[in-house]
Amino acid sequence: MGAPAPAVDAASGFGANAAPEKGIPTVVVSADRNLILTAKIDMRSKDPWATSDRAQAIANGLGGDVLNLTQSGSGDTRSASLTIRVPSSRFADALQQLRTLEGEVETSGVSAQDVTDQFVDLQARLTAKQAEEQRYLAILNRANTIDEILKVDASLANVRTQIEQLTGQINSIKQRTDFSTISMSISTIAVLPGDTTTKAWDPAKTVTRALAALGAMLQVFADVVIWLLVFGWLPLLALAAAVFVTRARRPTAPPAPTV
Repeated sequence: MGAPAPAVDAASGFGANAAPEKGIPTVVVSADRNLILTAKIDMRSKDPWATSDRAQAIANGLGGDVLNLTQSGSGDTRSASLTIRVPSSRFADALQQLRTLEGEVETSGVSAQDVTDQFVDLQARLTAKQAEEQRYLAILNRANTIDEILKVDASLANVRTQIEQLTGQINSIKQRTDFSTISMSISTIAVLPGDTTTKAWDPAKTVTRALAALGAMLQVFADVVIWLLVFGWLPLLALAAAVFVTRARRPTAPPAPTV
């Protein structure tokens, strides 16, 4: 049986699991709140580029997109950073799928900004300005003089400007609440010393190592021959000197007596 879902914060409409799996929090959001959801994940992977590519595929599969992507380095120093955007209704699904990525999560965090009150206030102000616009239009239809028309038209233009500003603010908040962003930083995972992971036998590498060992042995043999050629005559010279000294010191036999 799975763990029970975490309670939702009544003030923010947002909850996070206290014991996240693979370091990425599990979130529960309230559908009746306007929340700007964001997440930040720092992780390590054997191949950061491939991991970032899979993160992009997750975003696209959930109906989102990639806002930015950077892949740098080479070999064991590769790294990647990206920001993906997914529909807020699929935010929890995105985090769940990101947990399946190969690698280790170092740090992660999820935040929610509740803009429900701000959104409701903007909508109320927009409704009031739209009603004011209709009143000015009615007055404009009853205006009889050019002066009255100009005054009403100026007031109407001012109200319409405010309506456009309020509409822009509402659309901006709606876009940020409809889509959630997830920022990821991926670095290369370090290989621990003494790693005893079993690797497949590679004959080519074995031949290369054998040839390297043979070359080293031949080099040692050649060095020995050179040393013998250069200094090998010294023992012979010492032996010859010893023989000469021995003969020089040997006493001369006396001559035989004459009869």
